[in-house]
Amino acid sequence: MDGYAELRDYAVIGDGRSVALIARDGSVDWLAWPDLDSPTVFAAVLDPFRGGRFLLQPDVPYAAARRYVPGTNVLETTFTTAGGTVRLTDALTLPDSHSLAPGRELVRRIEGLAGSVPMRWSVQPRFGYGARAPNLAHRAGVPVAVSGPDAVAVCAWNAGQPQCTADSVTARFRADAGTWALVALPYAHQEPLVLPARAECETRLDHTIAAWRQWTEERTYTGPWREAVLRSALALKLLVFAPSAAVAAAATCSLPEGLGGERNWDYRFSWIRDSAFTLDAFLKLGCAPEAISYFWWLMHASQLTHPRLHVLYRLNGGTRAPERTLPLSGYRDSAPVRIGNAAADQLQLDTYGELLQTAWLHTTAGRPLDADIARRLAETADFICTIWQQPDAGIWEVRSGPEHFTQSKMMCWITLDRALDLARRQLIPDRHAARWRRERQAVAEFVDTRCFSPRLNSYVRSADSDGLDAGLLLGLLHGYRPPDDPRMRGTVTAIQRTLQDGPYVNRYLGPDGLPGSEGAFLACSFWLSEALARCGRVEKAVHLMEQLVALANDVGLYSEEIDPTTGAFLGNLPQALSHLALISAACTIGEATR
Repeated sequence: MDGYAELRDYAVIGDGRSVALIARDGSVDWLAWPDLDSPTVFAAVLDPFRGGRFLLQPDVPYAAARRYVPGTNVLETTFTTAGGTVRLTDALTLPDSHSLAPGRELVRRIEGLAGSVPMRWSVQPRFGYGARAPNLAHRAGVPVAVSGPDAVAVCAWNAGQPQCTADSVTARFRADAGTWALVALPYAHQEPLVLPARAECETRLDHTIAAWRQWTEERTYTGPWREAVLRSALALKLLVFAPSAAVAAAATCSLPEGLGGERNWDYRFSWIRDSAFTLDAFLKLGCAPEAISYFWWLMHASQLTHPRLHVLYRLNGGTRAPERTLPLSGYRDSAPVRIGNAAADQLQLDTYGELLQTAWLHTTAGRPLDADIARRLAETADFICTIWQQPDAGIWEVRSGPEHFTQSKMMCWITLDRALDLARRQLIPDRHAARWRRERQAVAEFVDTRCFSPRLNSYVRSADSDGLDAGLLLGLLHGYRPPDDPRMRGTVTAIQRTLQDGPYVNRYLGPDGLPGSEGAFLACSFWLSEALARCGRVEKAVHLMEQLVALANDVGLYSEEIDPTTGAFLGNLPQALSHLALISAACTIGEATR
């Protein structure tokens, strides 16, 4: 459609440092190098004319089918034409110990399976979100695109004779049955560019497949929807930024929550909002190294702004995320295209509950807290005692002005409740436990008097309102009230009645300070499924979960939202919170059925 692929048609590959989006037609339409949150080399998903891409496909009409190599984040696309069949294998390779590897490397292997298929490929690098066209030259006979400190080589073996134009490298060749071709893009940033040999690229590709398989085989999950859970684990692993252990909310920026609208945000940051779900998922999947590393990253990042928490942190732990727009057309004319995120400067009270919940989960898994972190957690509880009565932007980061959001207050209660439990177990200082207990009771009185509607028999979105919010389900999932509490059960029923439409659940209804509309938020649907299981309505939970698992795209991935009318993906992808919510719901339902 005017140069754009459906968002549902994207698969992702990655190496723990960067992530690429590949469309069903073999086009790499997104790749930020050297890191996941760096400016892009390819960004055709945001502008097919200025963004740049790496296209590799048959030069005749074809049908395409794809899958991940089992247990990996290596993608296989099979193209079938009237004259034959080829298989394309794509990977961002992992370095091995046997050769000098480039700083980053994309490898694309083409295998002729049957007959003979004419192929074409075109590398169109556009550095800096499409702002900088490359300077193309040859080094040792290899085309190299250079822009400032960035360099990308185009290495091709048995894949035709590369031809350089002013701003791209192209070639055509035939893939005959039994032949193998390879195109590799080694990359360097402020360092010498390594031009690899073909055998080295092949070895790293095989090593990458083996490394992903080994990681997947070590996962301990054995419950229902195992395939979906493991694919979600692999998607989550792609969003773990290996140099720091931070977990990005998504791999992309500015993919729209509503086509043609302006709800386009940069999600390449680590949100405190996701922290408890992240640690819980790592623990349930047997990812102890990831859980420990992520916890310590979180403690380090939050120390930099203690006692106040930022809503989000950069993947290196920094706090600056100034929001600005880019001169790109946006996905299917959804503008503006934003990088950075102004929500970083908001007050979101729920983040404090997520931080204490994460620390609490860390300790219940048998992990210690050192004295400095214990002191800071106690000071966080002290701090929430002084600020919980303030209005905030809420979990959904509304830009219409602060309110007394119910879910935020519930998470303030969680902050103090978890601090009291940690103090009872002598894991944090208990000098102010009496105050924490008094303020916890005050928060509960506020929530249960001003944030509950007897008419609706439900907690409401904000104090003295009558709207509903799917974020209220987190009050049940995180333990503000037990599952048999009549008010929590009434809230689940009210959300089903008001916000649910089949498998889809809206975050809330009503204005939020932004024009336009959005799709159904996938995480909310998984939260509802989990809440139903916790309330003993296991059959309904299973039914909803089956519907949600079927909403993934053909390779098992989820975006942030889905259009309930068309089924189209909306928002950034892959979305960590969608996959985290799937893992949490699957584990809870599995426990309930057992």
